[in-house]
Amino acid sequence: MSAPASVFASDADSFLWWDWVARHTDEVGERTLEHLELTGIALGVGFAISLVLALVALRFRVTYPPITWVSGILYTIPSYALFGFLVVITGFGTVTAEIGLVSYTLLILVRNIVAGVDGVPAAVKEAADGMGYTPWRRFFTVDLRLATPAIVAGLRIAAVTTVGLVTVTALIGAGGYGVFISDGIDRNFSTPIVLGAGLSIAMAVAFDLVLLGCERLATPWARRRVAR
Repeated sequence: MSAPASVFASDADSFLWWDWVARHTDEVGERTLEHLELTGIALGVGFAISLVLALVALRFRVTYPPITWVSGILYTIPSYALFGFLVVITGFGTVTAEIGLVSYTLLILVRNIVAGVDGVPAAVKEAADGMGYTPWRRFFTVDLRLATPAIVAGLRIAAVTTVGLVTVTALIGAGGYGVFISDGIDRNFSTPIVLGAGLSIAMAVAFDLVLLGCERLATPWARRRVAR
């Protein structure tokens, strides 16, 4: 069934053409999956690498400054410059996008993991050692768990940052909501720009709320402390 003429008339002067959005719902779903995939892979790989780097830094303190120095340099490189440089080496596509996206998560996550573990009270560590915990068992079952608030705080920042950066990866053929934004800019058409930007913001907020919920579930002692 075709839309009334009044709808098209109102859309013609609108900042957001709802008729155009309705005709592109399949593409919206496709771009949403692409954006989720790019963000999820970047966060997962970035966290795994950061955890290893944090372990090294905690075990050998002399390595912490160079680790944060290198990851800090990567974090300060403008996204356009980094992706442009990577395209020359790895070409267009997902691999190039993920290399860049992962590199932007390292500084945030490494710092928060190390800070969280350092913040675990010495008395708790001594108690775990006295109960016969091996260093590795204590790290994964005691230190990391008590460091959860700091670690999740880092993940929340990294997630929101990554969702925003994924919009840039459309320039190298990786997909996501950035495709809408690029299309709107090329055609001087506001609707796909507003749609892409709006959906990116919504996804960033959703990631933040989900991670916040995960933190509350993983730290019941914090909820009990607040309740008192």
